[in-house]
Amino acid sequence: MAKTPAQALKAKPVKPKLQTGLAAQFLDMAAAERGAARNTLDAYGRDLDDYLTYLAARGSNPLAADTAMVRAWTADLDVRGLAPSSAARKLSCVRQFHKFLYAEGARGDDPTSVVEGPRRGRPLPKVLSVAEVDRLLAATRQGLDDPERPLAERLRAGRMACLLETLYATGLRVSELVALPRSAAHARDPLLAVKGKGGRERLVPVSETSRQTMQAYRRLLEEARPAKAKGAWLFPADSESGHLTRQAFARDLKDVAIAAGIAPARVSPHVLRHAFASHLLQNGADLRIVQELLGHADVSTTQIYTHVLDERMKAMVRDLHPMEDKTD
Repeated sequence: MAKTPAQALKAKPVKPKLQTGLAAQFLDMAAAERGAARNTLDAYGRDLDDYLTYLAARGSNPLAADTAMVRAWTADLDVRGLAPSSAARKLSCVRQFHKFLYAEGARGDDPTSVVEGPRRGRPLPKVLSVAEVDRLLAATRQGLDDPERPLAERLRAGRMACLLETLYATGLRVSELVALPRSAAHARDPLLAVKGKGGRERLVPVSETSRQTMQAYRRLLEEARPAKAKGAWLFPADSESGHLTRQAFARDLKDVAIAAGIAPARVSPHVLRHAFASHLLQNGADLRIVQELLGHADVSTTQIYTHVLDERMKAMVRDLHPMEDKTD
């Protein structure tokens, strides 16, 4: 009689091959029921591989591991020098895995339920000032309309201007930005329909200025590479996906930072997303609205920007409270 997956795991240590076994079933569940993105599944796979390798090296497996074994694994992460944030992410994945095993009846308890994660302070996001963002935008536009400049260079500059301006105007995730469809440049509706993490869709307003920048870039693309301009993507490229990669955009953005006189280490697509959120909040936007625009499933994620709100509240008390009026 064939052994069930649970019986097989009890019989011998699990080898860290995620294509088979309960780990693979967990990843399938995360994809099908939670709509986890490919990048998320890959990260789960690496985290589970680390955990299963540790257990197998000690003659154990996820159905036999107890709380002491899980704690020993987390201690080993610290010995290996993992940052608290990385160790916390790995433990979060393993918690979800053991909850899955419990829910599926593969084991009758959850050894991670009383394991505390590493203590970590949540760093404030890197944020550029409005003036610095203006310098980045100016650097991308320099020579853009110069007819003496080679068309290929103008196209590259136009694409970067479109990418940077769209990102700062919408706060999209970089993966959402590079995968925008060609139709985004021609839609008459001032709202972009964006599919974010977990397949969740949201509407993001796009300014008329950004839309004009998109259309100017598309005209350059149609002139320089007409075949590519007919494809499905707003930012087509010779890549496996058919569109510009996140890595290529991040690399080119470093060059723009240098041209703008800003340290490249301070500039990334994610930093511009932070700038979008922080500058909105500084100008009075509601935290819940910013949450919707960023596509955060939980407002607690957006609360990393509370340092901006704290400064705004201090300024309001200073400027508006009667006790602060020191004039005679």
